[in-house]
Amino acid sequence: MKRERLLELREIYHRDLFDSVIPFWLKHSLDRQHGGQFNSLDRDGSVFDTDKSMWLQGRALWMFAKLYNEVEQRPEWLAAARHIYDFIMRFGFDSDGRMFFAVTADGRPLRKRRYLFTETFAVIGLAEFARATGDAAALERALATYRLVVDHLRNPGVLEAKVYPETRRAKAHNVSMIMLATTQELRLAAPPDPLYGQVVDDALDQILNHFLDEEAEAVFEVLGVDGERLDTVDGRRLTPGHAMESAAFVMHEAIARADDSLIPPAVKMIDYSLARGWDAEYGGLLYFVDVAGKPPTRLEWDMKLWWPHAEALYALLLAYHLSGGDRYAHWFERLHEWTFAHFPDPEVGGWYGYLRRDGSLSTSLKGGMWKGFFHSPRALWLCWTLLGEMLA
Repeated sequence: MKRERLLELREIYHRDLFDSVIPFWLKHSLDRQHGGQFNSLDRDGSVFDTDKSMWLQGRALWMFAKLYNEVEQRPEWLAAARHIYDFIMRFGFDSDGRMFFAVTADGRPLRKRRYLFTETFAVIGLAEFARATGDAAALERALATYRLVVDHLRNPGVLEAKVYPETRRAKAHNVSMIMLATTQELRLAAPPDPLYGQVVDDALDQILNHFLDEEAEAVFEVLGVDGERLDTVDGRRLTPGHAMESAAFVMHEAIARADDSLIPPAVKMIDYSLARGWDAEYGGLLYFVDVAGKPPTRLEWDMKLWWPHAEALYALLLAYHLSGGDRYAHWFERLHEWTFAHFPDPEVGGWYGYLRRDGSLSTSLKGGMWKGFFHSPRALWLCWTLLGEMLA
């Protein structure tokens, strides 16, 4: 990319992040009565459901604290982070150290899932808040929650199994990816611990030597527990945007370790995802793909969602920066054009979340129990920051 284009792109990402996405969520999402953040926001920012997703509280805490730590120490960003932190600490945790997935507006528990993703997002949010404030209690809770997650994952049977393990034992890519990403963030705030290296090494082994299948030219989401392929709907399912997000975390570890050997397999994850996931008819990324070309059973398979596009933008830009491959610059430009033509709402601010295959709007919501202040601002911030590094 020429310098003039890098400058132009950096201005686009800066404007969308600081003039649109952040102001939209700051203005509309914070619950001034009970604390925390409303998640279900219509196009104009009005709240259409007051129940709160606790995993999105953790993500938003991380995002506001990260902006404060890495961009500028703006009081409104730290105030928003503290507002959400207080809500999490008051209402997020059950007596067993696990977290609730959903609570009412005033913090009463509604739902607790067997998955550990709410806990991992709390870990990164609490750790980043501790970096911003020096709050020892925040870091202590982050560390305790991280150890709880690791212990649960290392001890089969502690968590209720999704499928009877006597019949079929399986493992999921998203667990390895989230443990890699969570540990990378926790390391920034916490004292060194050999556990972090163990968790990261295991995650990298699972991602690169199991879920990445060079023979199939695919990144699988579900495998048998020993890494074998499963000829089932779940076993054949690919999620291109998720694979590209995972590739970015692998590249982060390449940077952290100064280990360039991690870059080639990471860019293969991107290559395979683009080859299978790009919609040649309408553009953009398909949500799910069956590796064998059989009928996808999830009805949203051909929808275009905000988060795969946001994550893929950053993964492509980082792949271009680290590998120097011009094809990643080409793909970045192609995806950038499609994404910015469809997801941002320049009139009101923020990003839409759910589009039909042709790019038309499926729903006007800007936030819900699964969409919060995370993927869009995170990708915008990461791209804006990386473009600055590339210019330098």
